[in-house]
Amino acid sequence: MQTLANKSHTFVDRRKSMNTRRDYKRLGKTLVAGATLSVFLLFVAVPRSQADGRGKCQRNMERAEARLDQAIHRYGGNSRQAIDRWHELNAERQRCWNQYHAWWGVQDHRWHDERDWERYDKDRGWHHD
Repeated sequence: MQTLANKSHTFVDRRKSMNTRRDYKRLGKTLVAGATLSVFLLFVAVPRSQADGRGKCQRNMERAEARLDQAIHRYGGNSRQAIDRWHELNAERQRCWNQYHAWWGVQDHRWHDERDWERYDKDRGWHHD
């Protein structure tokens, strides 16, 4: 026969057990919500940071091409200054290509996904060896 003390003790044990289950359930829900939020942020943040980086590449290439145009205009297409600016433009293209596998064409205002800027330069009369 159970005494009153034993009955209250089992009631307290059951209550603790139920609270523990409730705590685990709450913890599980929190972990699932946190994981879901992390995955969502990953898919939102990564493309945005890549877009920001591409924008920086685009601006750097536009500046490099403007400096090349300026050097050609001031000193001529075969001048040391123009050749130096052309090498700087190609270095910037290579940096963008290494990071994003694309380079910005200033004249046609689009990203190129083939490493064909030598042909692009020849079409503009800029090619130097």
